[in-house]
Amino acid sequence: MAGRTARLVLLAGAAALASGSQGDREPVYRDCLLRCEERNCSGGALKHFRSRQPIYMSLAGWTCRDDCKYECMWVTVGLYLREGHKVPQFHGKWPFSRFLCFQEPASAVASFLNGLANLVMLCRYRTSVPASSPMYPTCVVFAWVSLNAWFWSTVFHTRDTDLTEKMDYFCASSVILHSVYLCCVRTVGLQHPAVASAFRALLLLMLTAHVSYLSLVRFDYGYNMAVNVAMGLVNAAWWLAWCLRNQRLPHVHKCVAVVLLLQGLSLLELLDFPPLFWVLDAHAIWHISTIPVHVLFFRPACLHHAPLPPGDALELCLASVGSPLRPPPLAFWKMTASTC
Repeated sequence: MAGRTARLVLLAGAAALASGSQGDREPVYRDCLLRCEERNCSGGALKHFRSRQPIYMSLAGWTCRDDCKYECMWVTVGLYLREGHKVPQFHGKWPFSRFLCFQEPASAVASFLNGLANLVMLCRYRTSVPASSPMYPTCVVFAWVSLNAWFWSTVFHTRDTDLTEKMDYFCASSVILHSVYLCCVRTVGLQHPAVASAFRALLLLMLTAHVSYLSLVRFDYGYNMAVNVAMGLVNAAWWLAWCLRNQRLPHVHKCVAVVLLLQGLSLLELLDFPPLFWVLDAHAIWHISTIPVHVLFFRPACLHHAPLPPGDALELCLASVGSPLRPPPLAFWKMTASTC
């Protein structure tokens, strides 16, 4: 027992200095994985596994090796907990209790609900706002870009593979950059279309370079996060400056408060703790928390006041976009559908 405890402590120190995660570097995990694959993932055993695997698991791409990883992960977690050590990560992720085919159930459901809200509000927007409105094309494209990002977020949290991870990250970056473009169009582009067109070309070039580097050179998580945070801060600062110059508009101060609140909620990503009940981690809480914040704010701000003049309503609607890593789709489309 003492020897195993000492080995776990040494492995914990080594993992901090080497690549990989502490859990998947543990010899117990590796031995378990090797034995499980030899026993279940070849010959007749593999055929038996496939015959009894639920159809939804096979459709989601879960393989025999993936099942072995899952089972051996919990064997290792149990060992760590019995020895009094902290819960380790595996392959860069905390251990989550799988539900049906969902690898991270809470985050997957939250992403799906965000996407569903975005789709519903897009439909309301298209039926409430005339297509001739100056911001209509930009807003509709922004909605589809956001919907695409939420779709891939749902897929990624359902089944984490190299492809789904990249699509989730790349689509999130596209939303952030399009949000900055939306800000540019609203604050500058309506008066100077050429400036907006040039800025759009610059953002597309940035996105292409960003995706190319992560795909062809190195998939650097730190670099990706730094770029997204930087662009998100530019987006938030731009909108806050616009609100400051347009204080005459009703409820602009509440828009400022929501922008700041969304910035604060994004800090949940920094709270890296093992998932509560093996389901709810900081990332899932962040995804869930964005929806009620916008609903609570925009319902009193937009639904219980007298209609605004067309120009002011459009300005107030577009002042709501300000999340550093994800847009606020529910609030944005709720506002546009109810006031624009």
